[in-house]
Amino acid sequence: MVTSFLAFVWNPSEGFEIGPLTIRFYSLMFVVAFALGWYIMKYIFIRENEPLEKLDSLFIYTVIATLIGARLGHVIFYQSELFREDPLSILLPIRTKPEFEFTGFSGLASHGAAIAIILFMIYFSKNIMKQSLLWVLDRVVIPVASGAIFVRLGNFFNSEIVGHETDSAFGIKFVQDFYSKKDAVLNTKIANPKEAYKAISENPDYAFLLDKVPALHPSQLYEAFGYVFVFLILFFMYWKTEARKKEGLLFGMFMVLLWSVRFIVEFVKASQGGFEKYTLFNALTTGQWLSIPFILIGLYFIFRPKKV
Repeated sequence: MVTSFLAFVWNPSEGFEIGPLTIRFYSLMFVVAFALGWYIMKYIFIRENEPLEKLDSLFIYTVIATLIGARLGHVIFYQSELFREDPLSILLPIRTKPEFEFTGFSGLASHGAAIAIILFMIYFSKNIMKQSLLWVLDRVVIPVASGAIFVRLGNFFNSEIVGHETDSAFGIKFVQDFYSKKDAVLNTKIANPKEAYKAISENPDYAFLLDKVPALHPSQLYEAFGYVFVFLILFFMYWKTEARKKEGLLFGMFMVLLWSVRFIVEFVKASQGGFEKYTLFNALTTGQWLSIPFILIGLYFIFRPKKV
C-alpha cells in the first residue's frame, strides 16, 4: 500500500486464487464471523450445561436470519424501488435491469439483520432451547458483536460504505469506490476501475488518476474499531460478572453500545440513501434514525434487569 499526501491508497484485489477458484475477502470475513460466533457460543453452551446439539440449530437459524434479514432490510430501508423495478434481484444474486448481470449477494443492512435475528430467536428459544427469549438473546449478542467487526472489515475490503471527504491523516483514497462510479476511468483506455491502481503504479502517464481520487474517512474501520470494544465489554460482563443472571441486561447493553457506535460513525459516513432524502427526516441519516429505536429498547432492558 502506498501513500499520497498523507492519505493511504486503498485498492486491494478481490481475494486470492486457489486454482480456478477465487476466495473473496468479503466472503471470507463472513465465514470468519460465523465461525468465530459458533466457537464463542460453544463455550457459552458448555458453561450453561446446554447440549451442543442445539448449537447446530442455533447456527443455522442465525445464518439464515442474518442473510435474509440484512438483504430485506437494505431493500426496505434503502432501495425500496427494487420491489417495483427488479424484484428478482432482492433475494437472488443477479440483476435483470438495465441488463442481466450476476452481482453476487450485495446490499446488506445491519438493522434488518438485527430485526430478523430477534424474530428467529423467538421461535428458537421457545421450540428448541426451551428457554426465555431474553435468556437466548443475552448470550447470542456476544458472538453477534464479534461478527459485526468482521462484516465491517469485509466492507473495507470491498471499498464500500465509505465516509465523507477529509484532509485529516486518517483519510484513505478508495480508488475502486471512486472509479466504480465512472463509466470509464476518465479519458484513458482503462474501463475496469480495479485496473486503475495497476495503471497508476506501472505507467507514469496515469499518475493523474490518483490525484483525482479524494481522501475519505474510512468509516468501516471506525465502526469495526468501535465494535471491538462492544464485544469486549459484553464478553467481560458475561464471563466475569453476574450480568448473565439479570435477564435482558446483556441484550440491553448490546443494543445501546452497538447502535450508539453506529449512530456516531454515521456523522462521517457518506449517505447510503433511504428516507433521509425527505425533508422531514434529513436532520439525520437513515442509519441514525433506524438506530434510535434500538438504543431506546436497550435502555429499557438495562434499567429493568430481572433476576432469574
